[in-house]
Amino acid sequence: MAAWQDFIKRDEPPPEWPYPIKYGHETRLETDVLVLGGGIAGCHAAISARRSGARVAVLEKGAAKWSGSGGAGVDHWLAACTNPLSGVTPEEYTEVAMASSGGYDCGPLRYITCRESWDALLDCEKIGLKARDTEGEFAGADFRDPETGLLFAYDYKNKSALRVFGHNMKPLLYREMKRLGIEIYDRTSVAGLLSQDGKPGARVVGATAVNVRTGEFYVIKAGATIISTGLPGRIWTFSTELRSTFRDFNNTGDGSAAAWKAGAAFTKMESSYGDSGAFGYISYAMGNAHNTWYGCPIVDANGKEVPWFDRDGTRLETAAERFQPAPGQKVIIGLGERVPSNYVNQVSGLAADLAELIRKGEYKLPLYADLTRLPEQERRAIFGLMVGNEGKTRVAVYDTLTKAGFDPDKDMLQAPIMPPEAFRSPNFWAGVDVPQWRIFGSGGLVVDWDLKTSLDGLYAAGGAIFGTGAHSSAAASGRYAGRKAAAAAKAGPERPLPEPQVEAEKARVYAPLWQHRHKIGWKELNAGICRIMQDYCGEYRSEETLNAGIRLLGELRCSEAARAYASNPHELGRVLECESIMTVGEMALQASLARKASSSVLNLQRLDYPEVDPPAWAKNIVLKKAGDGVEAGELPLDYHLAAPFKPSYAENYRLHSGLTPENDKAKP
Repeated sequence: MAAWQDFIKRDEPPPEWPYPIKYGHETRLETDVLVLGGGIAGCHAAISARRSGARVAVLEKGAAKWSGSGGAGVDHWLAACTNPLSGVTPEEYTEVAMASSGGYDCGPLRYITCRESWDALLDCEKIGLKARDTEGEFAGADFRDPETGLLFAYDYKNKSALRVFGHNMKPLLYREMKRLGIEIYDRTSVAGLLSQDGKPGARVVGATAVNVRTGEFYVIKAGATIISTGLPGRIWTFSTELRSTFRDFNNTGDGSAAAWKAGAAFTKMESSYGDSGAFGYISYAMGNAHNTWYGCPIVDANGKEVPWFDRDGTRLETAAERFQPAPGQKVIIGLGERVPSNYVNQVSGLAADLAELIRKGEYKLPLYADLTRLPEQERRAIFGLMVGNEGKTRVAVYDTLTKAGFDPDKDMLQAPIMPPEAFRSPNFWAGVDVPQWRIFGSGGLVVDWDLKTSLDGLYAAGGAIFGTGAHSSAAASGRYAGRKAAAAAKAGPERPLPEPQVEAEKARVYAPLWQHRHKIGWKELNAGICRIMQDYCGEYRSEETLNAGIRLLGELRCSEAARAYASNPHELGRVLECESIMTVGEMALQASLARKASSSVLNLQRLDYPEVDPPAWAKNIVLKKAGDGVEAGELPLDYHLAAPFKPSYAENYRLHSGLTPENDKAKP
C-alpha cells in the first residue's frame, strides 16, 4: 500500500485526506490538571485527580479506550503487598526490589506501588474489572484463596502477585473517565511544555499539542501537569512491517522530550538492554518458561525434561516447588517488574549450565514448553487466563493458536532453535540479541515523594519515571500523582501563558508542512536516527563513539530533520515523533558519556572504562538541559531516604501521601 509520501515523490496527487484539515487553527483550553498520555498511568491519574475535585483534561496520541502498552490487557498484578493475604509488607518488598536493582531504582515509585497497587486494583474492580475467580473456575488450585476468590501468581507463599482477568481494562477506565466528566482529547500529541515567562527550568504552566488527524494546534493552560507518556521506543530499532518491540509503537518519548526541553532532571538514561529486533519471535507465542509462562515444564526433542533450580542452585523436583521462595528468600520478584533479577537472583529457573548440557548432547534441540505436565488448573491458568488476558497476546497469540487447533491439554509449543551459547541469556526465549540493537532501559524523570519532578507544576507517573515498573506500578503511581497534582493545582496562583513561547512552538510544529521540495519522509528520518544509535551507542561504548554519536545526531537535526516533510497531519505527528526520538537518543548518549564506568545493572559496557560497578560510581547520573548544552550531576542511590526526606519509606509515605489514618486502610 502506498504512503502519502510515495505520491509526493512521484509528483502525483495523493488521495483526499479523510478528516478536515485545520492547520493553523488554534484551540485554547484551561484546566486544573493536564494529563499527557492516556495509557494506564494517565487514566488512573486523570480519575484520581477528578475524584479529588479537579478539572481534568487528558491528551492522548492514540485512542484512550485502547492505547498504551497496557491497552490490550493485563493478566497479572504485581506488588499488591497490602492485600489481606499478602505475606510481605511494602517495606520488605521495596527493600528486596531496590537490592535486586543494585539500588538503581526509584524508591518512591517502588514503595508507592507496594502501598497502593492493591487499592488501585480495588478501584478497577469497582468499575467492572474481574479481579477474582467468582465462579470457582479454579476451585481447589494451590494459587486460589477459597474465601476471597483471589488468584495468585509466581509466589504462592507470599501472595503479593495476583492473576486478573484484565483484557478489558482500558475500556473500563475509559468509561469511568467519561462518566466523571474528564475531557479526553484523542489523536492529540503533546508538542511541548509551557513554562512561566517562557524560561526553561521555571514552573510549568501548560502545554502545546497537535491533533494528528486534523493538524489543529492546541494551547492548554494548567495548574499542574502530569507526564505519563510511557517508556520511549524506536530509538535503536525501527520497522513498520516487522516486529520492532513488545511496547506500544506510539511510545516515542514525546513527554520525556518535552520535559527535557523545559529543563527537568533525568537519570538512568544510559541503561538499555539487548533486543532481537525485527527478527525476534512473537512474545509468548513460542514455548518458554518465563513471566506469563513461568513454571511451565521445558522438554527436549526426546521428551526429556530440563531440570529447574531455585535461586540457590537447589534442584526443584516438582512443579509446585517453583512457586515457593527458596529457604531464607523473603519474596520472589522480578517477573515483569523491570527489576534485573539476574543481578541478585530472585527467581528459580532452568539449569544454569543448559548451554553446556546442550553442547554435550545431554539435551537435544529443539526444546518445547509442555503444558501437559502441569496440573490441569495450572495449565489453564497459564494458557487460558494469563495468555488470554495479557496485553498483546489475547488476539495475536491466544486466539490465533486456538483457532489453529492448539490444545494445551495435548500439544506443546516449540521454543526458538538457537546456538547453544544463546541459552546462557535469560532472554533467549525471544531470540538471539543483536549487540547493536537495543531497547531503552528504565531511565526517566527524577521525582520526589510527591512524584513531582524537578520542575514546579510538573508531576510524572508510570514509565515516564526512572526505574519504572509493571502495569500495577503505572496504575498506582498514576493514582498517587493524580491526587498530588490536584492538590498543587488548587494551591497555586494563576499564572499567564508565555505568548512568545506559544508562537515559537506553533512555528516549530508546522515547519515540516512547508518542506515540500526536500521530500524527506519520517520513515527515512527514524531509520537514520536508529542507525546512528546502533553504530555509536550500541552494546559497547567509548568516549570516541559517544561523542561521534552526539555530533552526528546534532548534524542530522540541523540537516535532514530540518528538511523533513509532512504531507498530512498523520505524517506531521510522525515527524514530530522523530524529534522526540532524537532528543531521547541524545540524552542516552550524554548519560553514557557522563558515567565513566561499566555497569552490569545498567547494561553499560564502556570499553575505555572496563571496570564493572566500581564502588565510586554507585550513584545516579543526573542530566538536565542547560542552555544549548547539558549539565551533568550526581544523586545518591538512596536520595529518597536522605535529607530533606525521612530515613524510612513508611515515614516519607505518611508525610507525603495525603492520606489520613481514616482513609488509609493499608496495613503498615
